[in-house]
Amino acid sequence: MKRDFEFALKRALDVGVALVALLILLPVLAFIAIAIVIDSPGSPFFKLRAAGRDGCAFAQWKFRTMVQDARQKAHPFETSSADPRITRTGRFLRRWSLDELPQLWNVLRGEMSLVGPRPAFVEVAGRYSAQEARRLRMRPGLTGLAQIQGRNLISWQRRIALDVAYIDRYSLWLDAKILLATVPVLLRGDGIYGPDGRVRMHDLA
Repeated sequence: MKRDFEFALKRALDVGVALVALLILLPVLAFIAIAIVIDSPGSPFFKLRAAGRDGCAFAQWKFRTMVQDARQKAHPFETSSADPRITRTGRFLRRWSLDELPQLWNVLRGEMSLVGPRPAFVEVAGRYSAQEARRLRMRPGLTGLAQIQGRNLISWQRRIALDVAYIDRYSLWLDAKILLATVPVLLRGDGIYGPDGRVRMHDLA
């Protein structure tokens, strides 16, 4: 009963924070969108088919950081710090994780949460083992336990363990601690890419 109440409160906080943040950040979002279009012709937004709670697919919104139709021009799931598809504006947005801001809309819609396991590509989630699929038991988040522990700098197995630990230990207090710990991670720019400067497909079990 207590856990059900905490989940209901979590959703209420998600809606409240996402709505206020979108309203406050509206001028910033508009400025970023204009900067993207000036730097690289095309839509300022980019949508991915991500796996949400229980594996249900949804359109994950991001600001576009690569050239238009970048997924058709090289590997659709992998990138690196030297990827020529990344635009000048895109490099700045990635450094400060500003490309993730449109996901506040996903939070407002109930497809994501402020805190939870990060979304996975539908194509990747479809190949999950039983253990990996446990990370789909909650809405994916803007940030999570794995993000404050290193993001892409830690192994896929470690990320799975942290995501499952978050779900098993979930509490509003844990969410608050993760949100606070996310701030210095963003300021330092930790874990945007892996130890070798790349982001690769997960080594699925």
